[in-house]
Amino acid sequence: MELQKEKQFKNQRITQAYGALSGKDKAAIFMLSLEKEHASALFNLMEDDEIRSLTMSMTKLGTVDAEIVSHLLSEFAATKSSAGPLVGSAETTERLLLAGFDSDRVDAIMEEIRGPAGRTMWDKLGNIDENVLANYLKNEHPQTVALVLSKLKPEHCSRVLSIFPENFAMDVIMRLLEMEAVQKDVLDGVEKTLRSEFMSNAAASSRRPDGHETLANIFNNFDGTTEERFMAALEKRNEESAERIKGLMFTFDDLVNVDPTGVQVLLRQVDKDQLALAMKGSSEELKELFFKNMSERAGKMMSEDMDAMGPVRLKDVNDAQAAIVTTARRLGEEGEIVIGGGGDELIF
Repeated sequence: MELQKEKQFKNQRITQAYGALSGKDKAAIFMLSLEKEHASALFNLMEDDEIRSLTMSMTKLGTVDAEIVSHLLSEFAATKSSAGPLVGSAETTERLLLAGFDSDRVDAIMEEIRGPAGRTMWDKLGNIDENVLANYLKNEHPQTVALVLSKLKPEHCSRVLSIFPENFAMDVIMRLLEMEAVQKDVLDGVEKTLRSEFMSNAAASSRRPDGHETLANIFNNFDGTTEERFMAALEKRNEESAERIKGLMFTFDDLVNVDPTGVQVLLRQVDKDQLALAMKGSSEELKELFFKNMSERAGKMMSEDMDAMGPVRLKDVNDAQAAIVTTARRLGEEGEIVIGGGGDELIF
């Protein structure tokens, strides 16, 4: 009698567990139960979006009871009823994918599934772009946001806070001030929510290029006349975006923020005639910066060259400035130039 009750209870438990499975969960269990060659054959029939969706479910399954596998594969019960439990993890999913795809494609799929690097959830959050993280957190309760930010490194936390609306940021700051020890189950709940609702999409969001940044890079490569024409047209259509792009652009005038060592590096790399032409149209502040970083003799010769030029075409000045900006950007990408001062440094 006891045995019968125990069996009945077990059957109820399996039925309930099976009933709680979503369609994607069932498909994930089915794929994991197949031999690699059969699973890879099915993967080859799917689109990339379908593969990403299915493999995401596979990695989150955890351990699935053999009885549930048998229940799902009832038509194959004869071969599957004796199977051991399945383990749905990143490792088993990756092995299965490698049986049917080349390693580059598998790496791309698994990178999107795993999300940002890091051993723990909080390590991973620390590698999320602050704009992406702030955009997600601004819709959460300030107390939850305070808890999440308390787990981040101070420098990352400060960048996220600075993006929030001021009132919301101050609410979060006050809660950080008053925060006491957090119970483990509360922390686990927040971590679980972040993992299920945010982290699965964070990698793709972080990698998605920002249109303003893309356009800033494009505008940086226009000659001065073309840049002005397109910027004026953009200002008429979307003034806010135009201002944001201007803020992201690196222009000749931004060279005023290069430190003296960087200016000297730049001066050694640019053509002297080109520099003289570019300086004809620059601000007095920028001219002074360049002259300060030349020897007295070189500065005098440069000044004489500029005077000897007489009137010059604006297009020629713009072209010369654009060429020097290109050189500066290249040096920046090589780590030779630092733009900014104090704590507002931007290293290309």
